[in-house]
Amino acid sequence: MPRKNFTKNALKEAISGKLKRHFGREVEDASKEQVYEACALVVRDALTEHMIQTQNEVERGGERQVHYLCMEFLVGRSLRNNAYNLGMLPALTAALSEMGYEMADIFEEEADPGLGNGGLGRLAACYMDGMATTGVRGTGYSIRYEHGIFKQKIEDGKQVELPDSWLASGDVWHIPALDDTREVKIGGTINSYFNDQGKMVVEYHDYTPVLAVPYDMPISGYDTDNIARLRLWEAKSPIALDMKLFSSGEYLKAVEKHALAETISMVLYPEDNHREGQSLRLKQQYFLVSATLQDICAKHMQQFGTMANFAHKHVLHINDTHPTLVIPELMRILMDDHDMSWEQAWNVVSQAVAYTNHTVMPEALECWPVSLMQELMPRIMQIIYEINERFCKQLWDYFPNDFQKISKLAIVSDNVVRMANLAIAGSFSVNGVSALHSEILKERVFNDFYTIFPAKFRNVTNGIAHRRWLCEANPALTELISEKIGTGFIKHPSELKVLESMGEDKALLIRLGEIKRANKQRLADYIKEHNGIEVNMDSIFDVQVKRLHEYKRQMLNILHIISLYHKLKDDPNMDFVPRTYIFGSKAAPGYAVAKKTIQLINSIANMINNDPAIGDKLKVVFIEDYKVSLAEIIMPAAEVSEQISIAGKEASGTGNMKFMMNGALTIGTMDGANVEICEAVGVENIFIFGMETPEAEALAASGSYNPMPIYNDNHTIKRVIDHIIAGFGDGVDYTDIANLLLHGGNGGPADRYMILKDFDSYAAAQERVGQMYRRPENWNYMSLMNIANSGRFASDRSIAEYAQNIWRVKTNFAF
Repeated sequence: MPRKNFTKNALKEAISGKLKRHFGREVEDASKEQVYEACALVVRDALTEHMIQTQNEVERGGERQVHYLCMEFLVGRSLRNNAYNLGMLPALTAALSEMGYEMADIFEEEADPGLGNGGLGRLAACYMDGMATTGVRGTGYSIRYEHGIFKQKIEDGKQVELPDSWLASGDVWHIPALDDTREVKIGGTINSYFNDQGKMVVEYHDYTPVLAVPYDMPISGYDTDNIARLRLWEAKSPIALDMKLFSSGEYLKAVEKHALAETISMVLYPEDNHREGQSLRLKQQYFLVSATLQDICAKHMQQFGTMANFAHKHVLHINDTHPTLVIPELMRILMDDHDMSWEQAWNVVSQAVAYTNHTVMPEALECWPVSLMQELMPRIMQIIYEINERFCKQLWDYFPNDFQKISKLAIVSDNVVRMANLAIAGSFSVNGVSALHSEILKERVFNDFYTIFPAKFRNVTNGIAHRRWLCEANPALTELISEKIGTGFIKHPSELKVLESMGEDKALLIRLGEIKRANKQRLADYIKEHNGIEVNMDSIFDVQVKRLHEYKRQMLNILHIISLYHKLKDDPNMDFVPRTYIFGSKAAPGYAVAKKTIQLINSIANMINNDPAIGDKLKVVFIEDYKVSLAEIIMPAAEVSEQISIAGKEASGTGNMKFMMNGALTIGTMDGANVEICEAVGVENIFIFGMETPEAEALAASGSYNPMPIYNDNHTIKRVIDHIIAGFGDGVDYTDIANLLLHGGNGGPADRYMILKDFDSYAAAQERVGQMYRRPENWNYMSLMNIANSGRFASDRSIAEYAQNIWRVKTNFAF
């Protein structure tokens, strides 16, 4: 449906037609789910038309394309986002209203595609939006997981994981591209030899064939016909069901090979604390890169007839280390399938691959056992050995006779393959995701690599899709901003800066407070309905929603909440600014400490929320099954944004940007993008506390940090931890949590993330929060300054920087 036909009547007719043809229903007989699918199909038709047009333009122009590989894309719901970007949301809302439906109810019929775990996957989705809007010719690649990130239920305070069968309503956005199905070879053995023409021939024997079946999801840009495409690969077995075994009653054997192939796309991030889980994860990674590269290379050859110009026409961007196998896999394709020499192939690969690092945590820099890689991909392991040997010779020139350093930097060493080292060796660009993170990579994590390859290292600070997180999630605030500065910021987020000059506009500040209160009420209603907790609308909504990990220090927040409870119990009539603490988080199923932390939050909530002496002065809420659609309710309502990781551990964060853009004030350490947020808004408009990176790293490196003297000397901390040991009246023993803080465990040091060290500074910052909240005009002014300076954290800006400084492709975004 062409854009000009996005009228109310045309949409009514189109939706009615879809209901009849797809469901055999008249409008008045259709269910809400059927109406949602009909709306989605109508919007998808428009997107598909634009996607075909975009692909035709790319092929005709021969432009350089960006291929963005990531193991997760947390795209969120698509109907509202696409309708908004296409400019049809008002007409669609009106059409549905006349058909007897509320748009909001229809939105709720759509499942959140669980194709991601947290920030990494949400960032990838924001970048697809940015590519589409800024005109970058980009395609994302991932796996079409049948079961995404688990559905979280809280039962007796504990996390329970349930399967997330999101495809039931999510596949309406997926367009099968069966003609592009590729075969990926897993396992087996290889035999290589040189034929009479001197060409090396590689033969594969006894491997498991897996078909990679592509489904394309069009990603709309705002106010443009340009479409970015997300290609999701589904694993299918070409091995037919063994009917002979089946007929003889050996049912499991009959389907075994068939099922083993198809498990590859069954679950997002299987546990890897056992060899079977490691094997499945590695298969997933190779499946993604092999299918993707076969697809790209086949189409490149069809268009150009040579692979010599591949790097001039394509950038392969790997988001974190998970898709690093693109490097040896592209070498394999170039040498084995296209007769290139090693030197020719390496020249192409090293000019085509760019790598974004997302972590400074050593345990997150993937290392895979050589034996496992040899078993699953023998030819790839052969190539990795050769890359390693040549790379080590190169290292020898920089560090002659320094065997220890060369062993540390080698790609294969100590019987493991180090994926980060491989990514750096084979990429032309390595970037961090915040200014601080990029400096840490250069100075500490990859310092030796930086010494050798200084020109490779860059920074691109993360960004968020501001149209989703501001314009769509917070329409009242968007309307206010538009009244004050016009609508230019929707495409040019830097224009938000104009609001900075309006801090003296008292009417504006009052309206800002009213909008925040209305958003708080929406969240309070959700909490009442789903948690049965009535929160105080005059309290500070203090929010910490993010993946649960010890370094993110949810525990610091928890300890402070208990200390406030103690203060109120000691003096119920004390002068106290009421607070509602809101948590939302999923813990990895195998991460025992994180799961116990969720249980601890719920035990504390149960105690505090049911204590009549506390009343509505202090509430604690854990919102189960945190996901994108819930974040869209939570972010606009938040007044305080908890970004309290220990300095030097959070690469960037993007939740901090979403909160900021919606006017929440950050309480945080100088970590990740908090540093740049502080720089943007000024130290007077943010609540900074705690050690900075040099101090935190020096203290950790010294090995001298001991939390016991703090526990013994600090009455507040001792009382809180003793309370954790004593429990919260529900019979749950939390001694293990206290022991981790005081004595360590599982081979780790006591209080590994130095929570007790930063506690007093955090409590003082929280006291400043309370004092400022008593002055609404000042608070709203600070909120306005955060909104005004949030434009630099839009993904449009991030994508433009990638396009200009790394990918070298055209963009229509003006800095």
